Amino acid sequence: MLIEQPPHFYRLLFPEARWRISIPGQKTVYLTFDDGPIPEVTPWVLDLLDRYNIKATFFCVGDNVRKYPDLYRQLLGKGHLTGNHTFNHVQGWKSRTSFLLKNANKAAELIDSQLFRPPHGHMRVPQNLALRDAGYKVIMWDVVTRDYSRFMNPQQVLDNVKKYTRDGSIIVFHDSLKAEKNIKYALPRAIEWLQQEGYAFELIPDINSISLPARHTANI
Repeated sequence: MLIEQPPHFYRLLFPEARWRISIPGQKTVYLTFDDGPIPEVTPWVLDLLDRYNIKATFFCVGDNVRKYPDLYRQLLGKGHLTGNHTFNHVQGWKSRTSFLLKNANKAAELIDSQLFRPPHGHMRVPQNLALRDAGYKVIMWDVVTRDYSRFMNPQQVLDNVKKYTRDGSIIVFHDSLKAEKNIKYALPRAIEWLQQEGYAFELIPDINSISLPARHTANI
């Protein structure tokens, strides 16, 4: 559970980050995808989301956007949101604050979004403050499916969604090669289960809604 649903004490380290977002009177989840876009997986994800008429938020690696600009434009053209996942998938714990910020800013030259998610969820408190001061809004998560893990099978990934999802959950899948086998089994089944449970799918709200929530309430 320390991985699949980050514990309360870890969330308290980054109180300005968003882990859950509830909408009063509505049972809501937010599908997000990290590490893309790549041609081997992202188009399949887009087709599946089209089939279920769902919009999602994609936290993109800047170098992948550089390599596949048409695919990035396709994401936007289909009405999905994008966020910054650094240019080179930089891990905050292994990097200086100045380097992380420089790498995020490099990605921002290609990704027009103030939403930011640190790769692996790893960053230090000073890095979070530096990102905030640079105008980024850090979006973490409430459920990590672990679809990327070679120690997880597809059914276990699906079970993580069923076990840990709650109202307001920000759920993380990955449109990456590591996740390809697991996501192709788990994602459609997770969507159908969430629909059966009565969840509505929403995009991460825009930067102003997050900063000064009116109908959205941030939760940890």
